[in-house]
Amino acid sequence: MESKEFNKTMGAGNNGFLHLFLNLSMLVVFILLVVRFSKLECLFNADGEPTTWILLPVLSSIFFLFLYILHLAGFMTVQPNESRVLIFFGKYSGTVKQNGFFWANPFYSKEKISLRAKNMDVEPIKVNDKNGNPIMIGLVLVWKIRDTYKACFEVDSDFRSTTTANSIKTVKSFDSFVRVQSDAALRKVAGMYAYDNMDREDQGVTLRSGGEEINDRLEEELRRHLEIAGIEVVEARINYLAYAAEIASVMLRRQQADAIISAREKIVEGAVSMVDLALKKLSNDKIVELDEDRKAAMVSNLLVVLCADESASPVINTGTLYQ
Repeated sequence: MESKEFNKTMGAGNNGFLHLFLNLSMLVVFILLVVRFSKLECLFNADGEPTTWILLPVLSSIFFLFLYILHLAGFMTVQPNESRVLIFFGKYSGTVKQNGFFWANPFYSKEKISLRAKNMDVEPIKVNDKNGNPIMIGLVLVWKIRDTYKACFEVDSDFRSTTTANSIKTVKSFDSFVRVQSDAALRKVAGMYAYDNMDREDQGVTLRSGGEEINDRLEEELRRHLEIAGIEVVEARINYLAYAAEIASVMLRRQQADAIISAREKIVEGAVSMVDLALKKLSNDKIVELDEDRKAAMVSNLLVVLCADESASPVINTGTLYQ
């Protein structure tokens, strides 16, 4: 969507200090008019009552007082990473991003929009992963306003009250919008990947192992959801990931079983290689000649010793090899 935002350049005529001097000058003129006209005798008759000439100083004083008050409404201050959206009777008139003290048309509505980065911790939500398993997942999002026109006119930017445990806070609806859209994006990304590889032969990307790839996918989805509000996603990453409580204990046992199986496979693989090495060494060095039955018995004994959970107790053969 093409942006309609444009920067309003504040020239020398918009210098706030210059207009502050003019504003003070109007106040001084108002005071002098009141003092001056109060001493004119033509404004009062012999009885001390005001004549029709009194309207002239009164109207003049009211006019300068009106200009003074109206002129005050034009002052504005723009801090670093802050902007003012100017609206003239419902028409967008530009965005001021220059830093400083300025004066603009007092009939402008000056909407303050912060361009600073904001941090949001999205509480863990329960979703189903690609395999349908219920999981809890949360994220941390850093975002800021990039397009002030979209932020002001494409989404609701009113203030809303939220009740907390101790007080009532007023929160701008940008936060509510970002939170809802982040929730939707997080649910979509979580449903595209499995929590973990159920099959150890499956080497696909999962939420646990995806790392930066999952975070990049999440950022891309968040940008698509928040683009309508002119919001830029600075960073997004998953900060909480766990199985839901109802299946957590079952999945823990499954992970423990997988760990035991993997360890056993390693032990058996090592034991077989050691047995093979022992037989080859005995044969090559011609230490002893073994027939097939004795080799099978030796392999069995070595595997029992190497694969056992506890240390084996050796039995010394005091007879011949064939006894």
